[in-house]
Amino acid sequence: MMDPLPPSSFAELHKGLSALPASDEVAIAAAAVREPQLTKPAGALGRLEQLVVWLAGWQGRHPPRADTVKAAVFAGNHGVAGLGVSAFPADVTAQMVANFQAGGAAINQLCKAFDVTLSVEALDLEIPTADFTTGPALDEAAFLAAFSRGMASVEDGLDVLCLGEMGIANTTAAAAVCAGLYGGGGAEWAGSGTGVTGDALANKVRVIDAGLVANRSALSNGVEVLRCLGGRELSAIAGAVYGARLRRVPVVLDGFVCTAAAAALEKVHPGALDHCVVGHISTEPGHALLLEYLGKTSLLNLDMRLGEASGAVLAVAVLKAACACHAGMATFAEAQVSGSGG
Repeated sequence: MMDPLPPSSFAELHKGLSALPASDEVAIAAAAVREPQLTKPAGALGRLEQLVVWLAGWQGRHPPRADTVKAAVFAGNHGVAGLGVSAFPADVTAQMVANFQAGGAAINQLCKAFDVTLSVEALDLEIPTADFTTGPALDEAAFLAAFSRGMASVEDGLDVLCLGEMGIANTTAAAAVCAGLYGGGGAEWAGSGTGVTGDALANKVRVIDAGLVANRSALSNGVEVLRCLGGRELSAIAGAVYGARLRRVPVVLDGFVCTAAAAALEKVHPGALDHCVVGHISTEPGHALLLEYLGKTSLLNLDMRLGEASGAVLAVAVLKAACACHAGMATFAEAQVSGSGG
């Protein structure tokens, strides 16, 4: 297919969100017909059965596959990092990007383990976003530029796309975005992030609340919330989610930050995340609350909060297992086993 054009304005983005492609009903029907014929009691593979149908619908084919998988990790720096909201300085963002590129991070090992291609994109790390306690983190042009770079990370031929991020202070941004989208304040959405507690966590809450006050005029629109309270890597994640939908690529979201970025699209257009599953539930308290608002249940719960697409890539194992069972199991007729799956 031709590469989808990135939106040149918020009006164009809203228009695109109102006309998103739907899943393929023919592929869904084919998966639904085969599943009860497999040599197991009906529903015995639980959520694996649902995932097969979901994958088939968004890939537009039956049986679905999880062979060609990419993890796209976006990195950005935040103006609020200078306000003491993280246990680490902003320089760590670039240092961790170098670690990803050198193959030394957890995500590198997980991608090797599950045969996932990794791409890492640093988004203007030398230009942090503006301090959102004094106004918008990004102007419209900067938001759309990052959004477009996210869209460009999605190419034809992918079976599944995993999304993740790196950015010192981005749990602060994610908490602020969630508060802007769904209400509540910093105390409801903020967690320890890189390990802040006590007075430092209280400061993080104050920073989030200050950001909500400074950007109160933007809180009626999901995309504006993401622009004003998010960051370049969050904007790029939203762009990748949007681009994947246009290309009919199923998406696995990572933790709190990644899901918060995607939630802005769902707030604008309910159903915008139907092609997404959440790989794991983070120990960040805001993530559980956010999943309740989105009506999504994570595939894994391993007490992780690393980011960098780690939980999303781990969940690829679940998708591979679902596809293998669906395509490889014998039917009752083939195996000459009595029963109908009941």
